[in-house]
Amino acid sequence: MNSETAIVVGAGVGGLAAALDLATAGIGVTVVEAAAGPGGKMRAVTVAGHAIDAGPTVFTMRWVFDELLAAAGTTLEREVSLKPLQVLARHAWSEDERLDLFADVERSEGAIGVFAGAAEARRFRGFCDRAARIYSTLERPFLRGARCRSPLDLFFRAGLRRIPDLAAISPFGTLWGALADHFHDPRLRQLFGRYATYCGSSPFLAPATLMLIAHVEQQGVWVVGDGMHGFAKALARIAQRRGVAFRFGATVVNVTVADGRATGVLLASGEWLPADVVVLNTDVAALANGGLGEAVRRTVGAVPQRSRSLSALTWMLVGEAQGFPLRHHNVFFSGDYRGEFDRLHRDRRLPDDPTIYICAQDRSDIAPDGGVSNGGTAGPERLFCLVNAPPTGDTEAFDVEEIAACEHATFSRLARCGLEIRYPPEALRVVTPADFHRLFPGTGGALYGRASHGWRASFQRPGSRTRVRGLYLAGGSTHPGPGVPMAALSGRLAAASLLADLVSGRRSLRK
Repeated sequence: MNSETAIVVGAGVGGLAAALDLATAGIGVTVVEAAAGPGGKMRAVTVAGHAIDAGPTVFTMRWVFDELLAAAGTTLEREVSLKPLQVLARHAWSEDERLDLFADVERSEGAIGVFAGAAEARRFRGFCDRAARIYSTLERPFLRGARCRSPLDLFFRAGLRRIPDLAAISPFGTLWGALADHFHDPRLRQLFGRYATYCGSSPFLAPATLMLIAHVEQQGVWVVGDGMHGFAKALARIAQRRGVAFRFGATVVNVTVADGRATGVLLASGEWLPADVVVLNTDVAALANGGLGEAVRRTVGAVPQRSRSLSALTWMLVGEAQGFPLRHHNVFFSGDYRGEFDRLHRDRRLPDDPTIYICAQDRSDIAPDGGVSNGGTAGPERLFCLVNAPPTGDTEAFDVEEIAACEHATFSRLARCGLEIRYPPEALRVVTPADFHRLFPGTGGALYGRASHGWRASFQRPGSRTRVRGLYLAGGSTHPGPGVPMAALSGRLAAASLLADLVSGRRSLRK
Protein backbone atom coordinates (compact mmCIF):
# COMPACT_ATOMS: atom_id res chain seq x y z
CA MET A 1 0.00 0.00 0.00
CA ASN A 2 1.34 3.42 -0.95
CA SER A 3 1.74 6.01 1.78
CA GLU A 4 1.54 9.03 -0.54
CA THR A 5 -1.38 11.43 -0.37
CA ALA A 6 -2.87 13.48 -3.19
CA ILE A 7 -5.24 16.42 -3.35
CA VAL A 8 -7.31 16.84 -6.49
CA VAL A 9 -8.69 20.36 -6.88
CA GLY A 10 -11.97 20.29 -8.77
CA ALA A 11 -14.56 17.52 -9.07
CA GLY A 12 -15.15 17.89 -12.81
CA VAL A 13 -14.78 14.80 -14.96
CA GLY A 14 -11.01 15.25 -15.30
CA GLY A 15 -10.57 15.44 -11.54
CA LEU A 16 -12.87 12.48 -10.96
CA ALA A 17 -10.96 10.37 -13.49
CA ALA A 18 -7.62 11.30 -11.90
CA ALA A 19 -8.95 10.57 -8.41
CA LEU A 20 -10.24 7.15 -9.50
CA ASP A 21 -6.95 6.09 -11.06
CA LEU A 22 -4.89 7.38 -8.14
CA ALA A 23 -7.10 5.69 -5.55
CA THR A 24 -7.01 2.43 -7.52
CA ALA A 25 -3.21 2.64 -7.37
CA GLY A 26 -3.36 2.95 -3.59
CA ILE A 27 -2.84 6.70 -3.21
CA GLY A 28 -4.81 8.43 -0.47
CA VAL A 29 -6.92 10.96 -2.39
CA THR A 30 -8.96 13.95 -1.26
CA VAL A 31 -11.00 15.87 -3.85
CA VAL A 32 -11.61 19.51 -2.96
CA GLU A 33 -14.48 21.22 -4.77
CA ALA A 34 -15.90 24.73 -4.38
CA ALA A 35 -19.39 23.68 -5.52
CA ALA A 36 -21.86 21.75 -3.39
CA GLY A 37 -21.41 18.55 -5.41
CA PRO A 38 -19.42 16.88 -8.20
CA GLY A 39 -19.55 17.58 -11.90
CA GLY A 40 -17.85 20.91 -12.61
CA LYS A 41 -19.28 22.00 -15.95
CA MET A 42 -21.35 18.77 -15.91
CA ARG A 43 -23.79 20.51 -13.62
CA ALA A 44 -27.55 20.60 -13.23
CA VAL A 45 -29.80 23.59 -12.58
CA THR A 46 -33.16 23.25 -10.88
CA VAL A 47 -35.95 25.03 -12.77
CA ALA A 48 -39.59 24.84 -11.64
CA GLY A 49 -38.71 21.82 -9.50
CA HIS A 50 -36.95 19.95 -12.33
CA ALA A 51 -33.20 19.29 -12.56
CA ILE A 52 -31.92 20.21 -16.05
CA ASP A 53 -28.45 19.37 -17.34
CA ALA A 54 -26.87 22.79 -17.85
CA GLY A 55 -23.50 21.81 -19.30
CA PRO A 56 -22.35 19.02 -21.62
CA THR A 57 -25.23 16.96 -23.00
CA VAL A 58 -23.50 14.64 -25.51
CA PHE A 59 -22.01 11.32 -24.35
CA THR A 60 -19.50 9.93 -26.87
CA MET A 61 -16.20 7.98 -26.91
CA ARG A 62 -17.68 5.43 -24.56
CA TRP A 63 -14.42 3.45 -24.63
CA VAL A 64 -12.80 6.13 -22.46
CA PHE A 65 -15.19 5.35 -19.61
CA ASP A 66 -15.27 1.61 -20.25
CA GLU A 67 -11.50 1.61 -19.70
CA LEU A 68 -11.65 3.99 -16.71
CA LEU A 69 -14.26 1.95 -14.87
CA ALA A 70 -12.64 -1.38 -15.78
CA ALA A 71 -9.44 -0.14 -14.11
CA ALA A 72 -11.53 0.74 -11.04
CA GLY A 73 -13.05 -2.76 -10.95
CA THR A 74 -16.52 -2.05 -12.29
CA THR A 75 -18.42 -1.42 -15.55
CA LEU A 76 -20.58 1.26 -17.08
CA GLU A 77 -23.49 -1.20 -17.28
CA ARG A 78 -23.29 -1.79 -13.55
CA GLU A 79 -23.15 1.88 -12.62
CA VAL A 80 -25.35 3.84 -15.04
CA SER A 81 -28.15 3.44 -17.56
CA LEU A 82 -27.04 4.16 -21.13
CA LYS A 83 -29.20 4.18 -24.25
CA PRO A 84 -27.66 4.47 -27.72
CA LEU A 85 -29.31 7.01 -29.97
CA GLN A 86 -30.27 5.96 -33.47
CA VAL A 87 -30.87 9.58 -34.49
CA LEU A 88 -27.68 11.46 -33.62
CA ALA A 89 -29.29 14.86 -34.16
CA ARG A 90 -32.06 16.60 -36.07
CA HIS A 91 -31.03 19.69 -38.06
CA ALA A 92 -33.25 22.45 -39.47
CA TRP A 93 -32.76 25.52 -41.63
CA SER A 94 -36.41 26.40 -42.12
CA GLU A 95 -39.81 24.80 -41.66
CA ASP A 96 -39.27 22.80 -44.85
CA GLU A 97 -35.53 22.03 -44.60
CA ARG A 98 -34.78 19.27 -42.10
CA LEU A 99 -32.10 16.59 -42.01
CA ASP A 100 -31.46 13.80 -39.52
CA LEU A 101 -28.06 12.18 -39.07
CA PHE A 102 -28.11 8.58 -37.89
CA ALA A 103 -25.77 6.25 -36.05
CA ASP A 104 -26.10 4.07 -39.15
CA VAL A 105 -23.91 5.74 -41.80
CA GLU A 106 -25.93 4.21 -44.64
CA ARG A 107 -29.13 5.76 -43.26
CA SER A 108 -27.37 9.14 -43.05
CA GLU A 109 -26.18 8.74 -46.61
CA GLY A 110 -29.72 8.01 -47.75
CA ALA A 111 -31.11 10.98 -45.82
CA ILE A 112 -28.51 13.31 -47.33
CA GLY A 113 -29.37 11.98 -50.76
CA VAL A 114 -33.02 12.90 -50.27
CA PHE A 115 -32.11 16.26 -48.74
CA ALA A 116 -29.33 17.42 -51.08
CA GLY A 117 -29.03 14.93 -53.94
CA ALA A 118 -27.18 11.75 -54.83
CA ALA A 119 -23.88 13.52 -55.55
CA GLU A 120 -23.79 15.03 -52.06
CA ALA A 121 -24.56 11.61 -50.58
CA ARG A 122 -21.53 10.16 -52.38
CA ARG A 123 -19.38 13.04 -51.15
CA PHE A 124 -20.61 12.34 -47.62
CA ARG A 125 -19.08 8.86 -47.88
CA GLY A 126 -15.77 10.39 -48.85
CA PHE A 127 -16.02 12.80 -45.93
CA CYS A 128 -16.70 9.90 -43.53
CA ASP A 129 -13.67 8.03 -44.81
CA ARG A 130 -11.45 11.07 -44.32
CA ALA A 131 -12.82 11.74 -40.81
CA ALA A 132 -12.20 8.09 -39.84
CA ARG A 133 -8.65 8.26 -41.17
CA ILE A 134 -7.91 11.41 -39.17
CA TYR A 135 -9.28 9.85 -35.99
CA SER A 136 -7.35 6.61 -36.50
CA THR A 137 -4.15 8.56 -37.07
CA LEU A 138 -4.47 10.68 -33.92
CA GLU A 139 -6.10 8.41 -31.36
CA ARG A 140 -3.00 6.68 -30.00
CA PRO A 141 -0.20 9.23 -30.46
CA PHE A 142 -2.25 12.32 -29.59
CA LEU A 143 -5.53 11.60 -27.76
CA ARG A 144 -4.13 8.83 -25.57
CA GLY A 145 -0.57 10.11 -25.42
CA ALA A 146 1.19 12.81 -23.45
CA ARG A 147 1.19 16.31 -24.86
CA CYS A 148 2.97 16.79 -28.18
CA ARG A 149 5.12 19.90 -28.21
CA SER A 150 5.11 20.37 -31.98
CA PRO A 151 4.03 18.75 -35.25
CA LEU A 152 7.52 17.23 -35.45
CA ASP A 153 6.98 15.59 -32.06
CA LEU A 154 3.71 14.14 -33.35
CA PHE A 155 5.43 12.84 -36.51
CA PHE A 156 8.11 11.05 -34.48
CA ARG A 157 5.52 9.61 -32.10
CA ALA A 158 3.31 8.31 -34.89
CA GLY A 159 6.20 6.68 -36.75
CA LEU A 160 7.37 6.73 -40.34
CA ARG A 161 4.65 4.43 -41.63
CA ARG A 162 1.97 6.94 -40.58
CA ILE A 163 3.50 9.94 -42.35
CA PRO A 164 1.01 9.77 -45.27
CA ASP A 165 -1.85 9.64 -42.75
CA LEU A 166 -0.44 12.57 -40.79
CA ALA A 167 -0.25 14.61 -43.97
CA ALA A 168 -3.92 13.82 -44.58
CA ILE A 169 -5.11 15.32 -41.28
CA SER A 170 -4.74 18.80 -42.84
CA PRO A 171 -3.63 20.79 -39.78
CA PHE A 172 -2.79 23.85 -41.87
CA GLY A 173 -6.13 24.14 -43.67
CA THR A 174 -9.36 25.33 -42.09
CA LEU A 175 -12.30 23.10 -41.39
CA TRP A 176 -14.54 25.29 -43.55
CA GLY A 177 -12.12 25.09 -46.44
CA ALA A 178 -11.81 21.32 -46.18
CA LEU A 179 -15.56 20.90 -46.07
CA ALA A 180 -15.79 22.66 -49.44
CA ASP A 181 -13.76 19.75 -50.84
CA HIS A 182 -16.53 17.37 -49.78
CA PHE A 183 -19.82 19.28 -49.95
CA HIS A 184 -21.19 21.66 -52.55
CA ASP A 185 -24.39 22.33 -50.59
CA PRO A 186 -23.65 25.18 -48.13
CA ARG A 187 -26.12 23.71 -45.65
CA LEU A 188 -24.02 20.57 -45.33
CA ARG A 189 -20.87 22.64 -44.82
CA GLN A 190 -22.78 24.46 -42.09
CA LEU A 191 -23.86 21.21 -40.47
CA PHE A 192 -20.42 19.61 -40.35
CA GLY A 193 -18.68 22.92 -39.69
CA ARG A 194 -20.63 23.15 -36.43
CA TYR A 195 -18.36 20.46 -34.99
CA ALA A 196 -15.78 23.22 -34.43
CA THR A 197 -18.08 24.66 -31.77
CA TYR A 198 -17.73 21.40 -29.79
CA CYS A 199 -14.41 22.87 -28.67
CA GLY A 200 -15.60 26.48 -28.66
CA SER A 201 -14.08 27.42 -32.00
CA SER A 202 -15.04 28.90 -35.35
CA PRO A 203 -15.18 26.58 -38.38
CA PHE A 204 -13.61 29.41 -40.38
CA LEU A 205 -10.53 29.44 -38.13
CA ALA A 206 -10.28 25.91 -36.74
CA PRO A 207 -8.11 23.29 -38.48
CA ALA A 208 -9.58 20.64 -40.77
CA THR A 209 -8.38 18.08 -38.22
CA LEU A 210 -11.64 18.62 -36.33
CA MET A 211 -13.41 16.54 -38.94
CA LEU A 212 -12.55 13.65 -36.62
CA ILE A 213 -15.49 14.70 -34.39
CA ALA A 214 -17.87 13.48 -37.08
CA HIS A 215 -16.28 10.04 -36.83
CA VAL A 216 -16.52 10.13 -33.03
CA GLU A 217 -20.28 10.68 -33.24
CA GLN A 218 -20.69 7.96 -35.86
CA GLN A 219 -19.08 5.57 -33.38
CA GLY A 220 -22.00 6.17 -31.04
CA VAL A 221 -23.91 8.78 -29.05
CA TRP A 222 -25.64 7.70 -25.85
CA VAL A 223 -28.22 9.16 -23.48
CA VAL A 224 -27.43 8.75 -19.79
CA GLY A 225 -30.51 7.74 -17.83
CA ASP A 226 -29.91 10.18 -14.98
CA GLY A 227 -28.40 12.85 -17.22
CA MET A 228 -24.82 13.97 -17.55
CA HIS A 229 -24.78 15.42 -14.05
CA GLY A 230 -26.06 12.07 -12.84
CA PHE A 231 -23.10 10.45 -14.58
CA ALA A 232 -20.72 12.75 -12.69
CA LYS A 233 -22.40 11.73 -9.43
CA ALA A 234 -21.97 8.09 -10.39
CA LEU A 235 -18.24 8.61 -10.92
CA ALA A 236 -18.02 10.28 -7.50
CA ARG A 237 -19.82 7.33 -5.87
CA ILE A 238 -17.38 4.89 -7.46
CA ALA A 239 -14.46 7.03 -6.26
CA GLN A 240 -15.86 7.04 -2.73
CA ARG A 241 -16.07 3.25 -2.79
CA ARG A 242 -12.40 3.30 -3.72
CA GLY A 243 -11.66 5.39 -0.64
CA VAL A 244 -11.59 8.89 -2.14
CA ALA A 245 -12.65 11.60 0.31
CA PHE A 246 -14.60 14.63 -0.95
CA ARG A 247 -14.62 18.13 0.49
CA PHE A 248 -17.48 20.04 -1.16
CA GLY A 249 -18.13 23.74 -0.58
CA ALA A 250 -14.38 24.26 -0.07
CA THR A 251 -12.67 26.90 -2.21
CA VAL A 252 -8.93 26.61 -2.81
CA VAL A 253 -7.20 30.00 -2.85
CA ASN A 254 -3.57 28.92 -2.87
CA VAL A 255 -1.39 25.98 -3.82
CA THR A 256 1.41 25.92 -1.27
CA VAL A 257 4.97 25.27 -2.46
CA ALA A 258 8.17 24.61 -0.51
CA ASP A 259 11.62 24.04 -2.05
CA GLY A 260 10.09 23.95 -5.51
CA ARG A 261 7.57 21.25 -4.65
CA ALA A 262 3.79 21.40 -4.11
CA THR A 263 2.94 20.68 -0.48
CA GLY A 264 -0.82 21.12 -0.33
CA VAL A 265 -3.58 23.68 -0.69
CA LEU A 266 -4.92 26.56 1.37
CA LEU A 267 -8.70 26.99 1.59
CA ALA A 268 -10.62 30.25 1.74
CA SER A 269 -11.55 29.30 5.31
CA GLY A 270 -7.88 29.46 6.27
CA GLU A 271 -7.51 25.70 6.61
CA TRP A 272 -4.38 24.14 5.11
CA LEU A 273 -4.61 20.67 3.60
CA PRO A 274 -1.17 19.06 3.23
CA ALA A 275 -0.42 16.50 0.52
CA ASP A 276 2.51 14.91 -1.26
CA VAL A 277 1.10 15.77 -4.69
CA VAL A 278 -1.59 18.09 -6.08
CA VAL A 279 -3.68 17.71 -9.25
CA LEU A 280 -5.39 20.87 -10.48
CA ASN A 281 -8.57 20.14 -12.42
CA THR A 282 -9.22 23.83 -12.98
CA ASP A 283 -9.15 26.03 -16.05
CA VAL A 284 -5.53 27.00 -16.63
CA ALA A 285 -6.66 30.64 -16.95
CA ALA A 286 -7.35 30.67 -13.20
CA LEU A 287 -3.81 29.44 -12.59
CA ALA A 288 -2.25 31.97 -14.97
CA ASN A 289 -4.02 34.96 -13.46
CA GLY A 290 -2.88 34.18 -9.92
CA GLY A 291 -6.16 32.75 -8.67
CA LEU A 292 -4.31 29.83 -7.07
CA GLY A 293 -1.37 31.77 -5.69
CA GLU A 294 1.78 33.46 -6.94
CA ALA A 295 3.96 30.40 -6.33
CA VAL A 296 2.27 28.50 -9.19
CA ARG A 297 1.14 31.38 -11.38
CA ARG A 298 3.93 31.02 -13.93
CA THR A 299 3.56 27.29 -14.39
CA VAL A 300 1.34 27.95 -17.44
CA GLY A 301 1.13 30.76 -19.96
CA ALA A 302 -1.77 33.18 -19.92
CA VAL A 303 -4.54 32.77 -22.50
CA PRO A 304 -5.15 36.15 -24.18
CA GLN A 305 -8.78 37.14 -24.50
CA ARG A 306 -8.58 36.86 -28.30
CA SER A 307 -7.38 33.26 -27.93
CA ARG A 308 -10.21 32.17 -25.65
CA SER A 309 -12.78 29.66 -26.79
CA LEU A 310 -16.43 30.60 -27.08
CA SER A 311 -18.80 31.14 -24.20
CA ALA A 312 -22.57 30.64 -24.38
CA LEU A 313 -25.91 32.18 -23.63
CA THR A 314 -28.22 29.44 -22.38
CA TRP A 315 -31.86 29.06 -21.47
CA MET A 316 -32.99 26.22 -19.20
CA LEU A 317 -36.75 25.94 -19.21
CA VAL A 318 -39.68 23.67 -18.54
CA GLY A 319 -42.31 24.20 -21.20
CA GLU A 320 -44.39 22.78 -24.02
CA ALA A 321 -42.77 22.41 -27.44
CA GLN A 322 -45.19 22.47 -30.33
CA GLY A 323 -45.01 22.27 -34.12
CA PHE A 324 -41.52 20.78 -34.56
CA PRO A 325 -40.82 17.10 -33.80
CA LEU A 326 -37.81 17.47 -31.53
CA ARG A 327 -35.29 14.69 -31.04
CA HIS A 328 -32.95 14.47 -28.07
CA HIS A 329 -30.34 16.62 -29.90
CA ASN A 330 -31.48 19.38 -32.28
CA VAL A 331 -29.75 22.17 -34.19
CA PHE A 332 -31.41 25.17 -35.87
CA PHE A 333 -29.05 26.98 -38.22
CA SER A 334 -28.67 30.71 -38.77
CA GLY A 335 -29.17 32.28 -42.17
CA ASP A 336 -25.65 33.75 -42.28
CA TYR A 337 -23.09 31.42 -40.70
CA ARG A 338 -20.02 33.48 -41.52
CA GLY A 339 -21.75 36.63 -40.29
CA GLU A 340 -22.61 34.86 -37.03
CA PHE A 341 -18.96 34.00 -36.35
CA ASP A 342 -17.71 37.41 -37.47
CA ARG A 343 -19.99 38.94 -34.88
CA LEU A 344 -18.76 36.53 -32.20
CA HIS A 345 -15.02 36.70 -32.89
CA ARG A 346 -14.43 40.03 -34.62
CA ASP A 347 -17.07 42.20 -32.97
CA ARG A 348 -17.33 40.37 -29.62
CA ARG A 349 -21.11 40.76 -29.66
CA LEU A 350 -24.02 38.39 -29.15
CA PRO A 351 -25.27 37.00 -32.47
CA ASP A 352 -28.25 38.73 -34.07
CA ASP A 353 -29.09 35.59 -36.10
CA PRO A 354 -27.83 32.70 -33.97
CA THR A 355 -27.48 28.99 -34.55
CA ILE A 356 -29.37 27.27 -31.74
CA TYR A 357 -28.77 23.94 -30.06
CA ILE A 358 -31.61 22.36 -28.08
CA CYS A 359 -31.32 19.29 -25.91
CA ALA A 360 -34.80 17.90 -25.28
CA GLN A 361 -33.78 15.96 -22.21
CA ASP A 362 -36.98 13.98 -21.79
CA ARG A 363 -36.97 12.63 -25.35
CA SER A 364 -35.44 9.46 -26.68
CA ASP A 365 -35.68 7.82 -30.10
CA ILE A 366 -35.78 4.30 -28.69
CA ALA A 367 -39.27 2.81 -29.12
CA PRO A 368 -40.36 -0.28 -27.11
CA ASP A 369 -39.89 -2.51 -30.17
CA GLY A 370 -36.39 -1.19 -30.78
CA GLY A 371 -37.44 0.97 -33.73
CA VAL A 372 -37.34 4.72 -34.05
CA SER A 373 -40.28 6.49 -32.46
CA ASN A 374 -41.47 9.96 -33.36
CA GLY A 375 -39.72 11.31 -30.29
CA GLY A 376 -42.96 12.82 -29.01
CA THR A 377 -43.59 13.78 -25.42
CA ALA A 378 -46.80 14.96 -23.78
CA GLY A 379 -47.01 18.06 -21.59
CA PRO A 380 -44.18 20.22 -20.22
CA GLU A 381 -40.64 18.98 -20.78
CA ARG A 382 -37.10 19.97 -19.85
CA LEU A 383 -35.32 21.93 -22.57
CA PHE A 384 -31.75 23.20 -22.64
CA CYS A 385 -31.23 25.88 -25.31
CA LEU A 386 -27.81 27.28 -26.21
CA VAL A 387 -26.37 29.87 -28.56
CA ASN A 388 -22.70 30.74 -28.88
CA ALA A 389 -21.50 33.92 -27.18
CA PRO A 390 -18.18 35.79 -26.91
CA PRO A 391 -16.00 35.04 -23.84
CA THR A 392 -16.14 38.56 -22.42
CA GLY A 393 -17.76 37.80 -19.07
CA ASP A 394 -14.90 39.41 -17.16
CA THR A 395 -14.82 42.64 -19.15
CA GLU A 396 -18.35 43.18 -20.39
CA ALA A 397 -21.65 42.01 -18.92
CA PHE A 398 -24.28 42.21 -21.64
CA ASP A 399 -27.16 44.35 -20.48
CA VAL A 400 -30.79 43.33 -20.25
CA GLU A 401 -31.63 44.84 -23.65
CA GLU A 402 -28.82 42.96 -25.44
CA ILE A 403 -29.78 39.65 -23.88
CA ALA A 404 -33.45 40.27 -24.65
CA ALA A 405 -32.57 41.06 -28.28
CA CYS A 406 -30.61 37.83 -28.62
CA GLU A 407 -33.43 35.89 -26.97
CA HIS A 408 -35.94 37.39 -29.41
CA ALA A 409 -33.69 36.49 -32.36
CA THR A 410 -33.28 32.96 -30.98
CA PHE A 411 -36.94 32.18 -30.51
CA SER A 412 -37.82 33.90 -33.79
CA ARG A 413 -35.39 31.57 -35.60
CA LEU A 414 -37.02 28.60 -33.87
CA ALA A 415 -40.46 29.84 -34.95
CA ARG A 416 -39.30 30.11 -38.57
CA CYS A 417 -38.30 26.45 -38.32
CA GLY A 418 -41.76 25.58 -37.01
CA LEU A 419 -41.00 25.33 -33.28
CA GLU A 420 -43.03 27.20 -30.67
CA ILE A 421 -42.12 26.87 -26.99
CA ARG A 422 -44.59 27.96 -24.33
CA TYR A 423 -43.55 28.32 -20.71
CA PRO A 424 -44.45 30.42 -17.66
CA PRO A 425 -41.89 33.06 -16.62
CA GLU A 426 -41.00 31.15 -13.45
CA ALA A 427 -40.01 28.10 -15.53
CA LEU A 428 -37.06 29.85 -17.22
CA ARG A 429 -33.45 30.32 -16.13
CA VAL A 430 -30.92 32.27 -18.21
CA VAL A 431 -27.13 31.92 -17.89
CA THR A 432 -24.79 34.46 -19.52
CA PRO A 433 -21.01 34.63 -20.15
CA ALA A 434 -20.69 36.75 -16.99
CA ASP A 435 -22.42 33.98 -15.03
CA PHE A 436 -20.04 31.40 -16.47
CA HIS A 437 -17.10 33.61 -15.49
CA ARG A 438 -18.37 33.69 -11.90
CA LEU A 439 -18.80 29.91 -11.92
CA PHE A 440 -15.37 29.32 -13.47
CA PRO A 441 -13.09 32.21 -12.41
CA GLY A 442 -10.41 33.51 -14.71
CA THR A 443 -12.10 32.30 -17.90
CA GLY A 444 -14.20 35.27 -18.97
CA GLY A 445 -16.88 32.66 -19.50
CA ALA A 446 -14.83 30.67 -22.06
CA LEU A 447 -16.07 27.10 -21.74
CA TYR A 448 -13.29 25.20 -23.52
CA GLY A 449 -10.00 26.85 -22.56
CA ARG A 450 -8.00 28.04 -25.55
CA ALA A 451 -9.82 28.12 -28.89
CA SER A 452 -8.65 25.56 -31.46
CA HIS A 453 -7.71 28.18 -34.05
CA GLY A 454 -4.75 27.49 -36.29
CA TRP A 455 -2.35 24.56 -36.27
CA ARG A 456 -0.47 25.76 -33.17
CA ALA A 457 -3.45 25.70 -30.81
CA SER A 458 -3.37 21.97 -30.09
CA PHE A 459 0.29 22.20 -29.13
CA GLN A 460 -0.20 25.26 -26.90
CA ARG A 461 -2.40 23.50 -24.36
CA PRO A 462 -0.34 22.56 -21.31
CA GLY A 463 0.33 18.93 -20.53
CA SER A 464 0.00 17.03 -17.26
CA ARG A 465 3.35 17.96 -15.74
CA THR A 466 4.37 21.44 -14.57
CA ARG A 467 7.68 23.00 -13.60
CA VAL A 468 6.62 22.69 -9.93
CA ARG A 469 7.43 19.18 -8.72
CA GLY A 470 4.38 17.34 -7.45
CA LEU A 471 1.94 19.63 -9.29
CA TYR A 472 -0.10 18.21 -12.18
CA LEU A 473 -2.82 19.55 -14.46
CA ALA A 474 -6.07 18.05 -15.75
CA GLY A 475 -9.27 19.30 -17.35
CA GLY A 476 -10.60 20.49 -20.67
CA SER A 477 -8.18 23.42 -20.94
CA THR A 478 -5.20 21.02 -20.89
CA HIS A 479 -4.08 18.33 -23.33
CA PRO A 480 -5.75 16.58 -25.13
CA GLY A 481 -8.54 19.19 -25.12
CA PRO A 482 -12.16 19.98 -24.22
CA GLY A 483 -15.21 17.76 -24.08
CA VAL A 484 -16.25 15.17 -21.52
CA PRO A 485 -14.21 12.19 -22.80
CA MET A 486 -11.18 14.36 -23.56
CA ALA A 487 -11.25 15.89 -20.07
CA ALA A 488 -11.46 12.37 -18.63
CA LEU A 489 -8.41 11.40 -20.70
CA SER A 490 -6.58 14.43 -19.32
CA GLY A 491 -7.31 13.22 -15.79
CA ARG A 492 -6.01 9.76 -16.60
CA LEU A 493 -2.87 11.26 -18.18
CA ALA A 494 -2.29 13.37 -15.06
CA ALA A 495 -2.64 10.32 -12.82
CA ALA A 496 -0.32 8.26 -15.03
CA SER A 497 2.32 11.00 -15.04
CA LEU A 498 2.06 11.39 -11.28
CA LEU A 499 2.37 7.66 -10.62
CA ALA A 500 5.32 7.33 -13.00
CA ASP A 501 7.10 10.19 -11.23
CA LEU A 502 6.49 8.61 -7.83
CA VAL A 503 8.02 5.35 -9.03
CA SER A 504 10.96 7.23 -10.54
CA GLY A 505 11.47 9.12 -7.28
CA ARG A 506 11.49 5.94 -5.24
CA ARG A 507 14.09 4.46 -7.57
CA SER A 508 16.26 7.57 -7.16
CA LEU A 509 16.10 7.25 -3.39
CA ARG A 510 17.25 3.65 -3.55
CA LYS A 511 20.35 4.52 -5.58
